[in-house]
Amino acid sequence: MLTNNDILKKLRVALSFKDTDIIECLELVDFKINKTELSAFFRSIDHPNYKECGDQVLRNFLNGLIIKNRGRRDDFNPND
Repeated sequence: MLTNNDILKKLRVALSFKDTDIIECLELVDFKINKTELSAFFRSIDHPNYKECGDQVLRNFLNGLIIKNRGRRDDFNPND
């Protein structure tokens, strides 16, 4: 079973994102996180500084990714 941490890791690799890219996506939805907190999600599960990536973090990242790629919903014009 994939965890949120696994999904976030796989998306980071697939999109060739750096930590700053992920933080930028999260900032687009007004979700603040620093590099230290973010790096805890990418650690091994047996590492003392490992942190579980909650649903809220993953959901906000995905919403930020949508905004980054498509723009905000109110900016969307289906006739373009």
